[in-house]
Amino acid sequence: MKQFELAAPIGKPLTEAAIREEAARKLGIRPDALGETRIVRRSIDARKDILYRYRIEAARKGEALETFVPDPYLDVSNSRSVIVVGAGPAGMFAALKLLQRGLRPIVLERGKDVHARKKDMAALSLHGVVDPDSNYCFGEGGAGAFSDGKLYTRSTKRGDIREVLSQLVIHGADPDILVDAHPHLGTDRLPGIVENIRNTVTSHGGEYHFGCRVTSIERLPDGILRVTAADGQTFEARDVILATGHSARDIYEMLHGRGISLEAKGFALGVRVEHPQWLINQIRYHGKYQPFMPTADYSFVRQVDGRGVFSFCMCPGGILVPSSTEPDALVLNGMSNSARNSRWANSGVVVQIEPGDEPEEFRASGVFSLLDFQRDVERRMFRYVAEHIREGANPLAAPAQRLKDFCRGIESRDLPKSSYTPGVLSAPLHELLPEHVYIRLKRALPEIDREMKGWYTNDALVLGVESRTSSPVRIPRDPVTLQHPAMPGLYPAGEGAGYAGGIVSSALDGIACASAVSI
Repeated sequence: MKQFELAAPIGKPLTEAAIREEAARKLGIRPDALGETRIVRRSIDARKDILYRYRIEAARKGEALETFVPDPYLDVSNSRSVIVVGAGPAGMFAALKLLQRGLRPIVLERGKDVHARKKDMAALSLHGVVDPDSNYCFGEGGAGAFSDGKLYTRSTKRGDIREVLSQLVIHGADPDILVDAHPHLGTDRLPGIVENIRNTVTSHGGEYHFGCRVTSIERLPDGILRVTAADGQTFEARDVILATGHSARDIYEMLHGRGISLEAKGFALGVRVEHPQWLINQIRYHGKYQPFMPTADYSFVRQVDGRGVFSFCMCPGGILVPSSTEPDALVLNGMSNSARNSRWANSGVVVQIEPGDEPEEFRASGVFSLLDFQRDVERRMFRYVAEHIREGANPLAAPAQRLKDFCRGIESRDLPKSSYTPGVLSAPLHELLPEHVYIRLKRALPEIDREMKGWYTNDALVLGVESRTSSPVRIPRDPVTLQHPAMPGLYPAGEGAGYAGGIVSSALDGIACASAVSI
């Protein structure tokens, strides 16, 4: 087997004949001695001419290319049960792995199924009504079900990414995700994929319970774990995979109240920056953008005073959405449909926050110091809007400034149009953010223009606040068994436990926990 690269202009498909001709040449064999060929990676190269670069695998006749085939799902109707708390990426992929290992997943999700939760998100966007159990963060599919569905993690340290990608394709994702360097699913396609995963679990003997917010996890004298929901339902099993997501603050408080140890953990906090998508296209394609080309994205990272400043969850051709989980707090996020065809591009631009970076007033909260700091910033944004919007306006309107005004510390006299449905409010965002966060942002943002000329412009909008980048709390676990040291049988998993960041890494961590359960 041999790997090699080929390039072709975007808009001019790479032909099978061209692939086979080059493969035979690379292997040093006659064309009739060539066996299988396969594209394993496709990426855009916009440094000069706009090209697709392909990585190809080829084998001689009689040899086989390695193919990843997921294990089959087993009928687990009469098997030992494992409770999975949370139906986000970590929980869903844990449930699928349990099926493969012959164990019966019982999935408990505080929110609604992926279709029913759409009504609550509409109420959130149109009227600012926050359902604490059903919103952009909570419900089947988790926060990832209504995002761009980016699958950028390529690290092999957490597990075999091919398992995650192949499972997604089995459940309805475009097979292109198997080869694209920056694959994404799209908000419009994710609900169907999520529902298909649930149907796989239930058709093989597993269970799903919606509207099932967990309020207690306790260990009984015989070693069984009892999980109690807010409506009084109880579930018992020897093992519980806790995959509740980075916004389930009540879970941290419940565990802490039961004497289960937690740790403060760094996260990132900042703003959402929204540009016209045509501008990002022109910048990234050096003025050569054509409508048949993929919608352009970007990423960057800087170091300012010992802390990272970086783009996060960039949504090309996307929109901004309210991601609040509490009625008195304001949080923003971004999402894109599969076509990435909106007029705007948005990205989180955030500053690394480590334990000790929070103001002194929060340090008395101990393990919750960063969580309380995060919550305080979200509430500060909400209070400002509540005090300054006109009567009857959406209470989740976002405080905003033009980009250059933000960095110069000037309140904007007017604002460009935004994709954010609840609306925008001209505000001194530079004063509402914590000072050390603002100082690093205002130093870093003008520098981005050096690599993306035209990005630093007053035609771009800065909105607050982007705060749910990851959990500011970690639930400890043994590095080998993946169980909590003080509660055998409890497997903290995914973003909410502090061991992942994004759909793929969360899915891989859920798989790892399910695999550990089955040992």
